[in-house]
Amino acid sequence: MSIVVTGATGHLGRHVVEQLLEKVPAEQVTAVVRTPEKAADFAAKGVKIAVADYNSPETFDGVFAAGDKVLLISGNEFDKGRPAQHQVVIDAAEAAGVALLAYTSAPGTLTAALADDHRATEKALLASGLPYSLLRNGWYNENYTENLAPVLEYNAVVQAAGDGRVSTASRADYAAAAVAVLTGEGHENTTYELGGDEPWGFAEYAAELSRQTGKEIAYNAVSVEAYTGILTGAGLPGPFAAILAGVDASIEKGELVVTSGDLSRLTGRPATPIAESIEAALKG
Repeated sequence: MSIVVTGATGHLGRHVVEQLLEKVPAEQVTAVVRTPEKAADFAAKGVKIAVADYNSPETFDGVFAAGDKVLLISGNEFDKGRPAQHQVVIDAAEAAGVALLAYTSAPGTLTAALADDHRATEKALLASGLPYSLLRNGWYNENYTENLAPVLEYNAVVQAAGDGRVSTASRADYAAAAVAVLTGEGHENTTYELGGDEPWGFAEYAAELSRQTGKEIAYNAVSVEAYTGILTGAGLPGPFAAILAGVDASIEKGELVVTSGDLSRLTGRPATPIAESIEAALKG
């Protein structure tokens, strides 16, 4: 029996594998990657490496075995039809007879276009008849704290979220929830709404940045259209910029406030506050 993690060298996947190694022997962990060189550190620790690509179904032949627990980390190629990519993994898992397929989805309250691929994947997973766990991850602290350069350059947080609030947590927190599901019992056919403990708004975020940097940082709330233009001006592809701006519109509507408490319950500890991630990023 193995615990198999797809996208294992991505931002979230790395956290998951590293935390799994704290709980189970390395030989029980399989990291699925496209580029094995990026997983050399895992291989050196005894982790099994499987080379497979969501875009090539045949590469998943033999990756899974009966009784495996699998974490399907959603793909990040927004232009390549993510539901079809995810279906490749679901089909391979079904053929192998895995014990559990956990999927990193999006909050059930989210209506932005970003959620469409996740809803389609959830539907396919439920239709497969596999034992499943839907890990509906909320927004990540790092979505903001990893992009501080323009904020600090212009002394402004610019978003299209109005006075909306968002329940964020760190990647490590969401990884810990996944590890709890993969290493625990009784998680078959479950749905977890995951998010930080304390929702915050962007005026508070700007104030916290001001406090930690000693600079006067303002929050400039702009329209969705203006924000899309800012993102494309910064070099993002138009469709992806529209997706991100659409998430802000959902934040303004309160769709990324998570009140379930599932994240801290699964991990057994409080979620990482945004202030802590800001501090880590500034030290970075």
